[in-house]
Amino acid sequence: MMLIVRTIFVILTAAFTFYLLSTKGFPLNQALIGGVLGFILGLLILGLELQMRKLKIKAIVFGMLGLMLGLVIGLLIVNAFIMVIPPKHTDLFVIMMPLFLGYLGLTLGYQKSDLFQLGAITPSIPGAPNISGKDSYKILDTSVIIDGRIADIAETGFLSGILIIPRFVLNELQHIADSSDPMRRKRGRRGLDILNKLQKINYPVEIIETDYPSVPAVDSKLVELAKAMNCPIITNDFNLNKVAEIQGVEVLNINELGNALRPVVLPGEEFKVFILREGKEYNQGVGYLDDGTMVVVDNGRGFMNQKVDVAVTSVLQTTAGRMIFAKVAGE
Repeated sequence: MMLIVRTIFVILTAAFTFYLLSTKGFPLNQALIGGVLGFILGLLILGLELQMRKLKIKAIVFGMLGLMLGLVIGLLIVNAFIMVIPPKHTDLFVIMMPLFLGYLGLTLGYQKSDLFQLGAITPSIPGAPNISGKDSYKILDTSVIIDGRIADIAETGFLSGILIIPRFVLNELQHIADSSDPMRRKRGRRGLDILNKLQKINYPVEIIETDYPSVPAVDSKLVELAKAMNCPIITNDFNLNKVAEIQGVEVLNINELGNALRPVVLPGEEFKVFILREGKEYNQGVGYLDDGTMVVVDNGRGFMNQKVDVAVTSVLQTTAGRMIFAKVAGE
């Protein structure tokens, strides 16, 4: 769709240039040349727009500020030294000095934009914390909203800043909630309930309309938005985590936070666990801690559906989480 709009824009630019020149009395050949130039101008504008989309908002803002500052300084220098410049060089001096300093300001503003914070010019939201920089905003993806733990973390006060929910994430959540699959429908409705919970605890949440129509996947849209806003993504999606990190986007993974907050157990430590089912190996029993950590108990099969004291023998950390190996206490 966007490609069609851009093509129409380029064609209309060329046609308007040709029409304008022909109505001003220009010969046909000159009007045709003007139309070609209009077409080239349209392509240049299109190319500029595509390049601008790759730039961060902060780089664009400080580049423009540098350009304006350079032009102003150039005009001040022209006014100060115009009387001492030889007449034959006056026009060149008047044109080149502001252009040179404007270009210098544009370059320096763009290259040094990372040294500045945008806290003073980013939009403020009533009730939002008074903070600046990339810590002000954190983007939520669909998986972390459905997961639900983000609301509990926000309620504890350990999470700072404004939570950003893009409209395309909200649309995906609504689509899941309307699914014909009962399980997907339940997950989608849970996500909507989590958003309501965030509103009830008065945590600052902003829904933004920014979208990238030319980018089909929601994960890719999130990465583009995070790069544009220079802020992290909160997720528990392993694939999104890796893709974002490859592109230099900071990711806050709820699963990693959960693993970090699990209580530390050491070999020899004893605790009670409910033996829920049999293990894969002979005479093993399997139970779970309150945080979901799996406990594999040697000789625990005989204690099925009972709580038993166990002693830790070893702890294994895997990509899926942590596993505790134990034996029945006293053996």
